[in-house]
Amino acid sequence: MRRRYGFRPRPKPILPQYRTNERIRAWKVFVIDESGKTLGEMDPLEAIQIAREKELDLVEVSPKANPPVCRIMDFGKFQYQQGKQERLSKAKSKKIEVKGIRIGIRTDEHDLDFKNNQADKFLRKGNKVKIEIILKGREKAHRDLARKTLEEFIKKIKIPYKKEEEIKRIPEGFNVIIAPE
Repeated sequence: MRRRYGFRPRPKPILPQYRTNERIRAWKVFVIDESGKTLGEMDPLEAIQIAREKELDLVEVSPKANPPVCRIMDFGKFQYQQGKQERLSKAKSKKIEVKGIRIGIRTDEHDLDFKNNQADKFLRKGNKVKIEIILKGREKAHRDLARKTLEEFIKKIKIPYKKEEEIKRIPEGFNVIIAPE
């Protein structure tokens, strides 16, 4: 059988594990019923008995507390609500992309203006912009000129921005990451 390189199954998201009913391993537990009323400290077997009478589960919600806090609730419904809440928060989270722009020392003025307009457009959309100046061959001897060109390019950007990190030297030249304010 042929081995597929580069294929790796996606890891499943790690959700907090809750102990339920007989899996609770404490001597005493602090119990809260389904309406939010405290029933106080009691033996876990006694709490499980109360939960079973109401056809619900005993769920350990705070295992690190002393004694652990348990709640009488419908565990299936609770898991569904947790998953729903997680999906909602994931959907609301803002995804920020890092867009890249590459220039060279010998890039013409018109091309620099075009790339400058691109950087403005990216910043307006709320994306970060990684600006790189690439040096090839003998251009590597003129690092000071490349740094100056990059600084001039950044000064021409019209949209207000902040530098995420200062101009950094990389093996091929220099780069800088800017973000909208």
